[in-house]
Amino acid sequence: MRRTTRRGTAVLAVGVSAALVLAACGGGDEEGGGSGVFNQGSTAIVNPSDNKGGTLQMLRTGDFDSPDPGNMYYATAWNFSRLYARTLVTFKSVGGQGNLEITPDLATGLGQPSADLKTWTYKLRPGIKFSDGTPVTSKDVKYAIARSNYSPEVMEKGPVYFRQYLANPNGYKGPYKDPNLDNFKGVETPDDQTVVFKLAAPFAEFDYLASIPQTAPVPKAADAGAKGGVNYAKGVVSTGPYKLDSYEPGKSIKLSKNTNWDASDPNRKQLVDNIEVQLGVAADEVDNRQIDGSAHVDVQGNGVNAAARSKILSDPELKKNADNPNSGFLWYTAISRQVEPFTNKDCRIAVQYAVDKTGYQAAYGGTTGGDIASTVMPPSLKAHQKFDLYQTPGGKGDVAKAKEHLTKCGKPNGFTTNISYRTERPKEKAAAESVKASLAKVGITVNIKNYPEDGYTGGVVGDPKFVKKNQLGLMVYGWAADFPTGFGFLQQITDPGALKGTGSSNISHIDLPDIKKKFQDVVQLKDEAARNKVYQEIDKLVMEDASIVPMLYAKNLYYRNPKMTNVFINYGYSGMIDYANLGLAK
Repeated sequence: MRRTTRRGTAVLAVGVSAALVLAACGGGDEEGGGSGVFNQGSTAIVNPSDNKGGTLQMLRTGDFDSPDPGNMYYATAWNFSRLYARTLVTFKSVGGQGNLEITPDLATGLGQPSADLKTWTYKLRPGIKFSDGTPVTSKDVKYAIARSNYSPEVMEKGPVYFRQYLANPNGYKGPYKDPNLDNFKGVETPDDQTVVFKLAAPFAEFDYLASIPQTAPVPKAADAGAKGGVNYAKGVVSTGPYKLDSYEPGKSIKLSKNTNWDASDPNRKQLVDNIEVQLGVAADEVDNRQIDGSAHVDVQGNGVNAAARSKILSDPELKKNADNPNSGFLWYTAISRQVEPFTNKDCRIAVQYAVDKTGYQAAYGGTTGGDIASTVMPPSLKAHQKFDLYQTPGGKGDVAKAKEHLTKCGKPNGFTTNISYRTERPKEKAAAESVKASLAKVGITVNIKNYPEDGYTGGVVGDPKFVKKNQLGLMVYGWAADFPTGFGFLQQITDPGALKGTGSSNISHIDLPDIKKKFQDVVQLKDEAARNKVYQEIDKLVMEDASIVPMLYAKNLYYRNPKMTNVFINYGYSGMIDYANLGLAK
């Protein structure tokens, strides 16, 4: 939805009031550390406190795709990066659904659009500094966008929205090949406080693009990549309340207080002294250490696994410190349209009918793991419309219907294919096993393959050559909106315009011209209701193509360590615990 700065300011004021109200009913006391009630963090700020000190201990089974804000795409990385990287705008730090609202961050207000929606202007807050003490200017924002969107060496693992929508009349090749930023015409910086985006076509939802980590400023002098040196991921220069002290891939990330952070930042707190993230921890250990108090939070953001889930739900004392929000994620099985026999639509439809979605649901924890899905867009989006093109009794599959379509695609006796999942995710393994069991009932033999989470999108399922070579006909995947609109959810996984050599999230390789045109046209519509109607049409086209099997509208069960303060679910970041405001009780 397009918003003027004036309206954005008014919304911000309401949001602050809401935060105070929610904090008041959040439980705990002035020092924090009080107990909550089950699912309280889904609607309120639990244990509100300004207590300072201590080290926040975070755990994760895998690694981040990258600490570099210009080269990250997993939702957990976007959420985590807010600790050290400020973007032009962000999602509100309030409890409940209010945090779906976008609000100014580095900028003084939301973007000022031109009448034709092709020019968007942001004014930076005065006095913002990097962690090294140098002032942040509009050129640092421009450089950040140039390096992440026009230099493949940087953005390997996510979308290049700005390259897709910014005007580029002279074919700018990025700052590593052309260090003269004046040749980058898509972003203008008339003065040190003003950033002007020049678009090739209207884009009504541009404010949401301004929220992604690629708008976090980067000082050119600190980017060793520009000089052919080491990756910026190990030398990120902070604008948030914490600075990156060290990053050992697969092992740890350490943060400490950024003494040059602007404490008037309305979206973050600087309470703990240090933050330590241990990477590569076994999934059950992550859960157990949260429960026994030797660590504070799982930064993975996917919720606890089966053993811990059972323990928490059966123990009233543990359950009152747990949250079970709707995450906005869709858990699904992608079908590759490039791998035989799935080049035939009826073979894809056979899978749609064959799968027992209750098996997937069991893999993710039963009803606490999510609700059976039938559409690509989840109910958390305004654009969601309920329909079911492949309805089966209880979502458990229909063998007769599946075999009917196997016959139509010339495979009456079934066939053999492979399914992939991320090694570090036990729920995905269980999901893959449930698909295998379902398809065996109709004669389809499924071999299960696992790959490391780091690089799963970038170099495995997101690499068409790898998919074809390894015959990955089916791929376990999950998706949350890049921003909470139909476009933010659908575009990267269904738009032919999002396809690229590697790193594409359109892993089914959907290349339908009708969908491409709808995405080109929809962002020119100023009316939100009109845009939502188009998103519904796209959802139906994808389901008619049968290239995505929606399994669950996800819910996660999080353990809310009672030692933590200012705990709430941030729906703007895929229904995960908000990492940017956590503190520890005395």
